[in-house]
Amino acid sequence: MAAPTNNNTLTDLIPDAYAALDVVSRELTGFIPTVARDSRADMVAVGQTLRSIVAPVNASGADIVPAMAVPSALNQTIGNKSLTITKARSFGFSWSGEDIMAVDKGPGYLTIQQDQIAQAIRAAVNEVEADIAAAASAGASRAYGATADTAPVIGDFSNAKKILDDNGAPGSDRHCVLNTASGVAVRGFSNLYKVNEGGDTTLLRQGLLGDLYGFSLRESAQVVRPTKGTGASYLVNNGAGYAIGDTAITLDTGSGTILAGDIVTFAGDTNKYVVASALAANVVTLAAPGLRQTLADNTAVTVFGTSARNCAFSRNAIVLATRLPAIPAQGDMALDRQVITDPRTGLSFEIAMYPGYRMNTYHVSIAWGVTVFKPEHLAIIIGGV
Repeated sequence: MAAPTNNNTLTDLIPDAYAALDVVSRELTGFIPTVARDSRADMVAVGQTLRSIVAPVNASGADIVPAMAVPSALNQTIGNKSLTITKARSFGFSWSGEDIMAVDKGPGYLTIQQDQIAQAIRAAVNEVEADIAAAASAGASRAYGATADTAPVIGDFSNAKKILDDNGAPGSDRHCVLNTASGVAVRGFSNLYKVNEGGDTTLLRQGLLGDLYGFSLRESAQVVRPTKGTGASYLVNNGAGYAIGDTAITLDTGSGTILAGDIVTFAGDTNKYVVASALAANVVTLAAPGLRQTLADNTAVTVFGTSARNCAFSRNAIVLATRLPAIPAQGDMALDRQVITDPRTGLSFEIAMYPGYRMNTYHVSIAWGVTVFKPEHLAIIIGGV
């Protein structure tokens, strides 16, 4: 038989837990506040998929020729993008009666519990942030930056803007999430911290990054630095070559791996392309919108070096879906459960207390999934470590 719920055993704990969130160490979370949120996640179980339609590019433009017959039908194949709730995670801790008695003579177990809740939320937020960073790194359209593992220069941001502009990304609600090493580099741009040039004292006096070339700049502790594939000496294998917009590129003669998320370049083309699907059966797939210039047979392919992946994107490029983990309609063994929202990220968590034999266990839980819906609206800025 299910235990009764909502007995308010957590009520006195929650207000102070909010205060503890401001005291416990917290890593920077630049991605979570800047991506799109999908409110339909409440309808989806873990492992199930939400789908959104993707209309194809319209290439049917034609001259209008008056006639007594109706033009033939112009059917299109409607694509889709999927979003799956991939994780339902719980972060727990327990207290026995003896534990409570031991610490209540000192700091008090409620004080410790509040910090434990804050630490559980911290761990959960970092996992969500890391998943977004990994998805963004692997799902971008192209990248910009001269040298692997080198901090960006100011021109890298204007070139990231160009990538998004060329791809047709919305001009508003754009964001750029950097690792802290790149944040240091930005704070060193004299054009920004010199008040007479930047026109603002915010960076100089407070260290806040602000806006640059239409991007709202943020930092994250979870920006990824994936190890590149081992691919070497590959050549393009297509006698007719490839056209602008092509994404599936056949290769030959080389060796080693080209992984999803790798950055590749082609001889004679200054663009840096992000790999959407790893090299398999001699074919590597580039992220949309594909090649920016034609590609001849036997063009050399290079896998760009391992580097930090700062991300520049419009909000609609990345979608995060979160919800509270599901419970049976009849309830479960929890004596009480409450919802607490992290004021820093806006994520909501369930806190549940499960009674046991002379002890209680507390769980802080959340379910989520993340995907890149629009690679064309996402670019990588090469960063340092």
